[in-house]
Amino acid sequence: MNDPTSRRNDAEAMAPETAADMSPGDMVPAEQVKAALEAAAEFKDKMLRSLAEMENLRRRTEREVADARQYGVTSFARDVLQVADNMHRALDVIGDELRNSNDANVKSLVEGLDLTERELMKVLEKHGVKIFSPLGEKFDPNFHQAMFEIADSSHAPGTVAQVVQAGYLIGDRVLRPAMVAVAKAAPKPQVPSANDNGGAAS
Repeated sequence: MNDPTSRRNDAEAMAPETAADMSPGDMVPAEQVKAALEAAAEFKDKMLRSLAEMENLRRRTEREVADARQYGVTSFARDVLQVADNMHRALDVIGDELRNSNDANVKSLVEGLDLTERELMKVLEKHGVKIFSPLGEKFDPNFHQAMFEIADSSHAPGTVAQVVQAGYLIGDRVLRPAMVAVAKAAPKPQVPSANDNGGAAS
C-alpha cells in the first residue's frame, strides 16, 4: 500500500542528492557573470567607436566632395583670369571719345567688348569666382599684395589707396590677391631749430 507521507519523505530525501549531482557547467559562478559583463561592455565600446569613425568618415567624404565640386575649377579659373585681365585692359584703353563715336563699326566693337566682358564675369561667378576691389579697405596680406606705398591724405595710413589689379575669390578662398598701393602717413613737417636763424651776420 502506497503511503502519501512516505512518498513525500522520499522526494525530500532525493532533493539534496539531485542538487549535489549538478555538474559545474550547469552552475554560473559570479566570476563568469563578471567576465561576460566586461566582454559586453568592451564590445559596446568598440561598436560605438566604429560608429563614430564611420560618421567622421562620412562627414569628411561629404566635405571633400563639396570642396572638389567648388574648388575643382581653380586651376582653370586662374588661367581664365588672364583673359579677363586683357578684357579689362582693352576696355580701360577705350576712352569716352571712342565710346561716343558716331562710327557704327567702332560703336559695335565697343559694345561687343562690353558684352563679352559681362558674359565672362557671369560665367566666372557661376563657378564661384568673384572679383573684389578693396579700395579704401584696411590692408590685409591675406587678400592683398602690396606693390608700393603712396602718401595720400584722402586715405588713412595702412589702407588701400589704389587698386593696381583687382583680386578674385573662389568660394571663400583667394584665387588671386588684389595688387594694391598702400597709403602711408605723410611726413611730419620739420620744426626749425634755434640754430636756423636765417644766416644772420656775426
